[in-house]
Amino acid sequence: MNFLKSIPSGESDKELLLSYQRYGDIQIAGQLYGRYMDMVYGVCLKYLQDSELAKDAVMHIFEELVTKLRKHEIENFKSWLHTVARNHCLMHLRSKKNVRTLEIQESHVQNGEELHLNGELQKEAELRKLECCLGSLVPEQKIAVELFFLQQKSYNEVAEVTGLEWNKVRSLIQNGKRNLKICMESKALTEIKMGTNNE
Repeated sequence: MNFLKSIPSGESDKELLLSYQRYGDIQIAGQLYGRYMDMVYGVCLKYLQDSELAKDAVMHIFEELVTKLRKHEIENFKSWLHTVARNHCLMHLRSKKNVRTLEIQESHVQNGEELHLNGELQKEAELRKLECCLGSLVPEQKIAVELFFLQQKSYNEVAEVTGLEWNKVRSLIQNGKRNLKICMESKALTEIKMGTNNE
């Protein structure tokens, strides 16, 4: 991964970050980003499963950072960047519809009920509601749910990707599934009421 070159520097991440925020010199941003580009590439490759797509993502993420670095207060740049890279890849997967339709099954989660998709014509409407409801979850829940259901990863794989403990992952998925179900049912009820009012 040498398409962005990092010049060795004795400055800390924080010092480079403050320097970039003060002067807006893109070379400083590139120097900071270059330290963790291999990590970003690794994250992107894991999610996108394609080396060329991962390389493109690394470049797009850098383009995003040029703006984001000047808007956010960042304490731990490496950790923050890992999250940015992960979210970028998840958004890419969702926007490209490279993910399978969400099917929450009893075999996957204990003590759960299935979200039913009734008929082909209803699937698109259900998916729109699902997208909206996913956006309503807290970030950790949203990421865990997307990894588990949309990417079909196991609890262990979700724990590995997110760096969270297994029990925390299980809790996030269980709670996220429950919150999704509540949100979906609420939207369905709203549609029924609207339909009744329009009759």
